[in-house]
Amino acid sequence: MNSNEVRQSFLDFFSRHGHKIVKSASLLPDTPNLLFTNAGMNQFVPFFLGQTQPTCPQVADTQKCIRAGGKHNDLDDVGFDTYHHTFFEMLGNWSFGDYFKREAIEMAWELLTKVWNFPKNRLYATIYSPKPNEPSSFDQESYAVWEEIFLKENMDPKVHIVEGSKADNFWMMGDTGPCGPCSEIHMDLTPKGDSNGGLVNAGSPWCIELWNLVFIQFNATVNGTFENLKDKHVDTGIGFERVVGILAKTKNFSDFSQLPSNYDSDLFADIFTATEKMCGQKYHGTISTSRTNMSSDERVDFWFRAIADHVRTLTFAIGDGIFPSNEGRGYVLRRILRRAVMFGKLLKLPHGFFSKLSSVVIDKMGAIFGELVEQKSTIETVLKNEEQSFSKTIDRGITIFHEICEKSGNVIAGNYAFLLYDTYGFPLDLTQLMAAERGISVDIDGFKCAMEKQRMLARSAQKKSVIEVANNAVPQTEFVGYDIGSIENIQAVTLDVIGRAGKTFLIFDKTPFYAECGGQVGDRGTVQIGPHIFHVVDVQKDKNGCYLHEIREQIDSLSPHQGAILSVDKSFRRNVSRNHSVTHILHFALRQVLGNHIKQAGSHVDDRRLRFDFNVLAVPTEQELEKVEKLVEEKILDCENSKIFETHKDHIPPGCIANFGEKYGEIVRVVEFGDFSQELCGGCHVNNTSEVACFKIISTSAIAAGIRRIEAVTGQAALDLFRTHGAIVGQQCKLFTCQPSELLDKVDSFVNRCKELEKSAKVARQMFLQNMALEVVRASSPSEGKMIHIEKEVDDLQPDELRTLALDILHRIEEGVVTLTSCTQGKCSVVACCSEAAIVAGFNANDIVKKLTLKYKGSGGGRAAFAMGGYNKPQENP
Repeated sequence: MNSNEVRQSFLDFFSRHGHKIVKSASLLPDTPNLLFTNAGMNQFVPFFLGQTQPTCPQVADTQKCIRAGGKHNDLDDVGFDTYHHTFFEMLGNWSFGDYFKREAIEMAWELLTKVWNFPKNRLYATIYSPKPNEPSSFDQESYAVWEEIFLKENMDPKVHIVEGSKADNFWMMGDTGPCGPCSEIHMDLTPKGDSNGGLVNAGSPWCIELWNLVFIQFNATVNGTFENLKDKHVDTGIGFERVVGILAKTKNFSDFSQLPSNYDSDLFADIFTATEKMCGQKYHGTISTSRTNMSSDERVDFWFRAIADHVRTLTFAIGDGIFPSNEGRGYVLRRILRRAVMFGKLLKLPHGFFSKLSSVVIDKMGAIFGELVEQKSTIETVLKNEEQSFSKTIDRGITIFHEICEKSGNVIAGNYAFLLYDTYGFPLDLTQLMAAERGISVDIDGFKCAMEKQRMLARSAQKKSVIEVANNAVPQTEFVGYDIGSIENIQAVTLDVIGRAGKTFLIFDKTPFYAECGGQVGDRGTVQIGPHIFHVVDVQKDKNGCYLHEIREQIDSLSPHQGAILSVDKSFRRNVSRNHSVTHILHFALRQVLGNHIKQAGSHVDDRRLRFDFNVLAVPTEQELEKVEKLVEEKILDCENSKIFETHKDHIPPGCIANFGEKYGEIVRVVEFGDFSQELCGGCHVNNTSEVACFKIISTSAIAAGIRRIEAVTGQAALDLFRTHGAIVGQQCKLFTCQPSELLDKVDSFVNRCKELEKSAKVARQMFLQNMALEVVRASSPSEGKMIHIEKEVDDLQPDELRTLALDILHRIEEGVVTLTSCTQGKCSVVACCSEAAIVAGFNANDIVKKLTLKYKGSGGGRAAFAMGGYNKPQENP
């Protein structure tokens, strides 16, 4: 079977067993403390936490994953061995409160041995057996199922079941939250298949973990205890590249004479072929046992594997809207790309090879992952620009490397290796290889120390979250506020009053107040409880779906279940809705003018203005921004109605934009304007684009590499801005005595005249200084045989003018010492300069300036030939 057949057979198998086949989630995760989606279960976390109820209790998929950076980081191993990747597919099946251990284990065994025909005698199962002080107890339930299977197959359970402790066989989402024991399936790949389980979890490439079956049955609490979950779940993951690689290398299990490799399958064959054509070298599939002592073929093969892996990673990441940059996940991608480009340079691959290889990846994987085809132009452009930008850094880095080697003796210090790694993109393994060629080693411990310091800095800035199973003590708040005609005088019941950090929050059974979400601020308004009126200044929604209404006033006591009247500030809501709707129209306009690669990278809308962040390949020109602004204005004037409806996520209309990084449930809300804008959005919007009234961009800026920000105003705020600008134009027209249409020409003429006057004044000033220099030189009368030493105080010269004058005087006298001072508005400057003969004679400009400035408690200094300083002008005694 080839890779496509393996993937499809997996999905077909679980479909026949009642599983719903779902799409792969984006590589951009919802979880705040993850760099990338790194496991199949990421998109299902809300189900495990009890925050969202699944519409189907059994699902299966193939999930795109990246492991590079953070806790799961395989980057340093990629290329050296045959089974690690930064990008890979994780095939998986899940049960949410439905089947459990027996069914999961039996289906895994059936697929491996009856569908894919894996040799049974080469398979081993691990089960959880805790060490002292480790959680839970021996996983007898899993052991019993595996024992039954192996006995049925006439295999010895004592040989084929291997016990593992928490490190290998207990899965935790984090320090807290859902967790449980796991059972792994490993395969013996030795030539005779007779390791008898001795290589399981021993780090040997001859025994590979295929499948991990995680049984989520506990909740780890903050106090360190493990509670039983009400609903038990199954989370499994099987390495797609490993399965395909084993099938290919063993020729469907007929030949185990060679070490299996993930890279020997059809997933990588086309990339290797394209690379061979570009560099004229061949991939031989050799593996080295040493990272620093490789043969020529081993080194070339290592570079081939690393490049093939990394181009897949970058292609898929950019396809999901994650671009290389200087921070966060973008920085990780940039380092991976630079590692590949560096290896390409060593292979003598032509400039631009990386973007060309991305086309090979898209051709291979595009039929399965359509986003690659849709974003092909963007992917190739980004990679081409990144490679071109890094080429200069490579050359500089190689120069720095040579300089380091010259002063390093026999060992390159760890901090130098880290400098090459962090600043110039040199992977540690590359530095080791280059150093070994010169007979030099690298201080690995020192490098790790420098790396750990950087990680500690990163951790201190990392957003952390405590994961707990949802507490349903207070029911979710019902939101009833989308219709702006029904957001006042809403009858509700008070459920709770919360005081936290000096703030007071009210919770009701229902509310017309929108809670801050998706970049839109929470509503403002009032709450009346009995005779008391409270002012709502913000609204937030907690993870359980409760709306927290922050009020300005303090409440000493308030009994729950009291009636309340809730009213949203309509003017505030209208302004927010205008700004939110315009972000959708602006998004459309940017894509129309700049290209469909444009994706929203963040937004903020309140009642005063809107902010819209988006990725770019190049900085938009003024002309392009004018087109964007004009297009938005046209759509406003077209008076297009909005159409808002809910649908299941599987029935999202084609072309509808889902913003990466946003969380969407099973039911999604679609917001349409005419036939030009269609996005998933849970925010508040106008009923017709004409309600926006007007639109004006007030600023554009760069907020990160490849990310631009537009700030704009609408409605009354835009009208106020136009009024202010009109008043300014009117004042300027009066000043220049002209019509508005003539103002620009008048201003240009005025500015040009000012420049001419400034130029004339500068020439006159230069003539003045030259004449002053002549007068000073003429007034000097050196004594015979003595060095000329001119000391003079001049009036009202700026420091740069004083410097020019002093150097001019010295040039005219040729040999000697010149010391000048000038005071302006209470500040005095001093300049001293000495000719070469004067320096030989013992004069020193630095000493002269320091002596003079210290006398008046000032400062200054320089060299022997020239020095400057300053001090406050001494007060004259009356």
